[in-house]
Amino acid sequence: MAESTTVYEKNEPYWNENLPISERVNDLLSRMTLREKIGQMMQLDARQNLDDIILDKHAGSILHTSPDYLPRANDLVQQTRLRIPMLVGDDLIHGYSFYPGATIFPEQLGMAASWDTAKIERAAQITAREAVTTGVQWTFSPVLCIARDTRWGRVGETFGEDPYLIGELASAMVRGYQGGNATTSDTPLGKKSILATAKHFAGYSETQGGRDASEADLSHRKLASWFLPPFKRVADEGIGTFMLGYESIEGVPITVNKWLLNDVLRDQWGYKGTLITDWANVSRLVWEQRVMKDPVQAAIAAVRAGNDLIMTSPEFYDATYEAVTSGLLDESELDGPVGRILALKMRLGLFEDPRLPDAAQAKKVIGNAAHSAANLELTRESIVLLRNDGTLPLKHKAHKVALIGPLIDDAQTQLGDWAGNSGQVSWMPDGHPRKTITTVQDGFEKLMPSDWSLTTAQGAHIVDLVPDPAGEFYPDGQPRPYVGRSSAVDQNLIDEAVRNAKNADVAVVVVGDVLQLIGEGCSTATLELLGGQNTLIDAITATGTPTVVVLMSSKPQVLPKSALEKANALLWAPSPGMKGGQAIAEIIMGMVNPSGRLPITFPRHAGQLPVYYNQIRGQHGDRYADLTQDPAFAFGEGLSYTTFAYSDISLSNEYGTTISTEDNDGSVWTMSQKQHEDVTIPVFKKDGIIHANIDVTNTGDTKGVEVVQLYIGDIVTSVSWTDRELKAFKRIELAPGETKTVEFEIPASDCSIVDAQAHRIVENGEFEILIGHSSRRSDLKRALFALED
Repeated sequence: MAESTTVYEKNEPYWNENLPISERVNDLLSRMTLREKIGQMMQLDARQNLDDIILDKHAGSILHTSPDYLPRANDLVQQTRLRIPMLVGDDLIHGYSFYPGATIFPEQLGMAASWDTAKIERAAQITAREAVTTGVQWTFSPVLCIARDTRWGRVGETFGEDPYLIGELASAMVRGYQGGNATTSDTPLGKKSILATAKHFAGYSETQGGRDASEADLSHRKLASWFLPPFKRVADEGIGTFMLGYESIEGVPITVNKWLLNDVLRDQWGYKGTLITDWANVSRLVWEQRVMKDPVQAAIAAVRAGNDLIMTSPEFYDATYEAVTSGLLDESELDGPVGRILALKMRLGLFEDPRLPDAAQAKKVIGNAAHSAANLELTRESIVLLRNDGTLPLKHKAHKVALIGPLIDDAQTQLGDWAGNSGQVSWMPDGHPRKTITTVQDGFEKLMPSDWSLTTAQGAHIVDLVPDPAGEFYPDGQPRPYVGRSSAVDQNLIDEAVRNAKNADVAVVVVGDVLQLIGEGCSTATLELLGGQNTLIDAITATGTPTVVVLMSSKPQVLPKSALEKANALLWAPSPGMKGGQAIAEIIMGMVNPSGRLPITFPRHAGQLPVYYNQIRGQHGDRYADLTQDPAFAFGEGLSYTTFAYSDISLSNEYGTTISTEDNDGSVWTMSQKQHEDVTIPVFKKDGIIHANIDVTNTGDTKGVEVVQLYIGDIVTSVSWTDRELKAFKRIELAPGETKTVEFEIPASDCSIVDAQAHRIVENGEFEILIGHSSRRSDLKRALFALED
């Protein structure tokens, strides 16, 4: 098949930004050769040969791109016939991960602990602003996976365990990245915005045994019930791209799952955006999942399933060419995916401005003081106080502090995965510049009063790094990371830490996990603290010195009794980013009142997994023979340095008629009523809105923030369902003694379940509305209502 050699100037219709995008796309498609079309569908690793990627394979996109490479990549694009601009993507997961000194926020799980959509949107906006100065136009974020088995290595990348919370926080990130623009329309993306990606579509986190990328045991109904709603939420928000997961559902890998990609995403939801596979997904169909006998079969199946961009499966290029030239695939079948890619580039305005690196802007913008301040504000809210007997805040209670633990000054681990030297790129072997990171030790040294003293001790090792016995490289050529083996207890380190603790007024012990235990391919068989950390906590609490334990980890971990029962205070700081040490020190010392709330449940033992709060009703009892099912800490929990009290709930209809849960004689009700549990309850229409009000009072002597959480329970359902689900939340700040009325408007359509045919419906019947401090029933006020047609 002869390939065209005609070289076009920039006066063809596809360059005319005043024409409709559909007309421009059709014009460009008509000029493209088969190889150029296939190339546009490829996203390749820019750390390889750029000449081959752009000139020979006509690649439409690159990733893992050092800013130094981008001018060269653009020069090569200008040597091609059609000069189709390059789409540059990268993993900007919680900040611009791989640019030295860029602002690194807490990982998503830490962001989720803030329950603060405004600050999360601002974090994404800052990430976009920094990225565009370096030539990156597209982030593979946010992650919408639901954390289930917390042994999974990627829990820290999620927003936790609740579909509603995930959807709200992910939508905030999308607005921040994309500047509020829907890139599935013809609205151009602003010059300070970048393209967002919803990943991993869908059910990737429902892993067996917590093992990364394993089969997901998911029915269509289970997907519709929990895993799809967050993705539908960001699709409605106008997110530009979806990235697929690695797993299979009912035996069909996501990469070739026509039901999910076509029937659900494109047909039912009407999604017009672009789909991209995850790393080597098409290749894995052959060499790992073994559902295709060769790359040609894999390429055909990937195209016909609805994929647009194929990430780092280099054999897709020749395989697709062979499939078309041998008659197994019609060239016209490429026009849909290629057209969507071209349209995306036109909406980004890349034909007019390829968004090349701007060194002067990068120097001015990246990691600047305003961005650093915003990072600190979010980080303060991402830290959760889980236990406190009054030891905290320290303020004037201590003058001699013993800072102890393997993570008191581990700057790179504090950043978490996808940041600097976490293993994904080669040009930052030492990670982010040390001066840009405030560790816990830095925070105390900076903030302690001049008459306080500080001693430090490592106390324990966590892991020893050893080569992976499976070999230096994965089958696709990627280097295997070193394996972290639990370190032995070092008694000399323990003894030093104990001496320091005995001579101090308070001991602050910082423990957790390290980079070798976090991320893709790094799922753990245990949730216990590794190395000598448990022995260290036991030894320090045994000294009798008041002890504050800080868990700095990528996910909930199982803590020893010395931390759960003997420590005077316990904080969780999930991979808190560059400002983590300062925020931790501020909270311990009383400069900041903690306001984080758990977006995920903490188990007491790995044998309790899964422990998420919204499990299906119907279990026999509430315990194992040898252990309670009660978690160590429940979804939504978190303490403050003040206390809050809740009134009873008042319900009203759209017309403002108030129904107090304390007044059950019906005398003031003008809406429908019915009897339930010997109580008269209000009846709402299924197309109406339930208005719920509750008064919250700060009953302490310190200003504080409460996260008011609203849950809905359907009392009797036609199919098995959960006891309660989060449906709304609000962060409120109260002065001592202050009372605020918190108002919620809940559409009756939110009181839905998914039936046996995987259809989401709202049933007639009785419901409960629950408002309070956490998902625990003991923390929630209750009111009853009914729905009818």
